Amino acid sequence: MRQNAPLSVAILAAGKGTRMKSNLPKVLHKLGSLSLIERVIQNVSLLQPQRCLVVVGYGQEQVRGALVGYPVEFVEQPEQKGTGHAVQQLIPCLADFEGDLLVINADVPLLRTETLRSLIATHQSQKPSVTLLSARVGDPTGYGRVFCNHDNRVVEIVEDRDCTAAQRQNHRINAGIYCFHWPVLGEVLPQLKTDNQQQEYYLTDVIALLPEALALDVQDVQEIAGINDRLQLAEAYQILQERIKANWMAAGVTLVDPNSITIDDTVTLGVDVVIEPQTHLRGHTQIGEGCRIGPGSLIEHSQIGQHCQIFYSVVHESDIGDHTTVGPYAHIRHHSQINDHCRIGNFVETKNTRIGSRTNAAHLAYLGDATLGEEVNIGAGTIIANYDGITKHSTQIGKGSKTGANSVLVAPLIVGEQVTIAAGSTITENLPDDVLAIARARQVVKPGWRLGEGRTTGAGSSSASAYPAPSPSESVQIFVLRLHPHQDLKAELLKFIQQEGIQAGFMLTSVGSLRQATLRMAGATTNQVWRDTFEIVSLVGTLAPSGVHLHLLITDPSGQVRGGHLQAGCLIYTTAEMVIGESLRHRFERQRDEQTGYHELRPRFRS
Repeated sequence: MRQNAPLSVAILAAGKGTRMKSNLPKVLHKLGSLSLIERVIQNVSLLQPQRCLVVVGYGQEQVRGALVGYPVEFVEQPEQKGTGHAVQQLIPCLADFEGDLLVINADVPLLRTETLRSLIATHQSQKPSVTLLSARVGDPTGYGRVFCNHDNRVVEIVEDRDCTAAQRQNHRINAGIYCFHWPVLGEVLPQLKTDNQQQEYYLTDVIALLPEALALDVQDVQEIAGINDRLQLAEAYQILQERIKANWMAAGVTLVDPNSITIDDTVTLGVDVVIEPQTHLRGHTQIGEGCRIGPGSLIEHSQIGQHCQIFYSVVHESDIGDHTTVGPYAHIRHHSQINDHCRIGNFVETKNTRIGSRTNAAHLAYLGDATLGEEVNIGAGTIIANYDGITKHSTQIGKGSKTGANSVLVAPLIVGEQVTIAAGSTITENLPDDVLAIARARQVVKPGWRLGEGRTTGAGSSSASAYPAPSPSESVQIFVLRLHPHQDLKAELLKFIQQEGIQAGFMLTSVGSLRQATLRMAGATTNQVWRDTFEIVSLVGTLAPSGVHLHLLITDPSGQVRGGHLQAGCLIYTTAEMVIGESLRHRFERQRDEQTGYHELRPRFRS
């Protein structure tokens, strides 16, 4: 009796799949959330085989890497000389094996485990040398034909390319899935020959060498569909989606427009969930009962509680509690945790953020690397500035606190409980409990002002302003700029001026070092270039959108001093740290001076 014979599985995955037109091995192409070979492995693993052997060849390093963590063994097929040659590679591995061997191709991902169980049960009860899956199809073109007698005993298998015109009239095809009794198969494998059009070792040729072969027709021919090109991959995805959506509708889920919805088979849905059109559920996503998801939403690898509503939004690698509303147009990014009875509304983005129960962020906010307590209200336009250019910093907002419209919270920051932040405030320091925080510039009103009527100042012009002069604290703003190795000092300054919109800038102080200095001396028409390590001793001058006028003083390793007009080609050695001031009353322009022949500074009052 072989009814309880041990079972091993061989998955053939050595082919390139040239019709996929891809650098990726065919078996690694995705069908939904899993690759083709991952789907086959998951199906056969439910059979609890003693061993699972994967025959690899083309792109085997990629295949091995993609299957790390799966309970499989790899067998190399150095040259791809056909399916018979692939199975021949198993002979050393299964030298002492006395059980049955299931052989399956890695590109047949739609095969149900129940069909494989039926194949194995038939094989073990009937006890032939091999039992193979077959099917009757309307168009058998491309498939090997299976010829049987009246009791499904296989007489012959002929590959499509080797069939005669009469043999091609047979519509019973070979699915390429076999259950062999290994001791018998192992004896005949070395007898395979390559006397065919492809000069390959066909596994189908062993049928004629075995004492007895049995065919078992599969009920659903879609199960044995192989994937050879992108069109067949897309068709398989449609079949998979039809199965998944039919199962969920039978389980009490409403799909408003099934044709516009996609659901991975790794998704879990509760009863009375409603999925609206144009919604896509991916990865290991769980959605609790009574939720309404969509229209127009994407949820990946996330857990959604009960009775939530998510519409026109994206949720990725996050957890959302019960009775929470998300959207429209919200983006819940990775590692966000939103608790019960919250509202995350129009154009709100969260990232790595924990939000307490009954907290609302209704519109236009960015909440990154933050922890919000319960019953917090985030005003429209609130931004948590979590990145300083190098490091992400965290923000904490206590229970019951509120931010006004257009607030900026500069991390790292701790805001206490029951705090109110006034609209338009930029908060940079921690706030204790129960306070009102206001951090914004004083409003200035300028009577009689007209657009474009600013006055000029300088030689031959009035220096009087058309409006009251601002106080000293309001007339200058400060910028800090740090450059990095290999950057061009002048080019980066010009770029910084444009980015910040500086109209009347001047150098306050600068330190740093250069590995190349390019200067023009007074009255000279050409530049001088030095290559060494230089310390920046001084950098002075004015900066404007129309150009800069800067003088640079440097010392070499011996202490010799050089100076001149800053030119392009001054390259940073380790760093350059500059503090730049800007007059808020002026606008600097550079115009050609007829007396000197150079473009000289001409300041104007701003309108």
